[in-house]
Amino acid sequence: MSEGEVEKKVREALEKVVDPETGLSLVEMGCIKNISEKDGEVVVEFTPTSPFCPMAFLLATSIKQAVENVEGVKSAKVFSRGHMMDDQINDFVNRPRSNI
Repeated sequence: MSEGEVEKKVREALEKVVDPETGLSLVEMGCIKNISEKDGEVVVEFTPTSPFCPMAFLLATSIKQAVENVEGVKSAKVFSRGHMMDDQINDFVNRPRSNI
């Protein structure tokens, strides 16, 4: 699968990630700022709806799960931009998970 195809499939997957407060997808709301892919490694940058968005951890986790489920994706990293807890969100969502 070409790089452009993976990015397209990732964007399609992210169209299904819905903000529970508005009922709109993060893509519709313009929260997905950048998607890049190289050799199956995808990086997504998003901006929560506000700097204090209480759903930011959930949204970041939902984005990562959606991306990881796309065919052709080997790994995914998600970065929050513009939230008061960006560092904590980014650390949490990109932390390696144990198999426990």
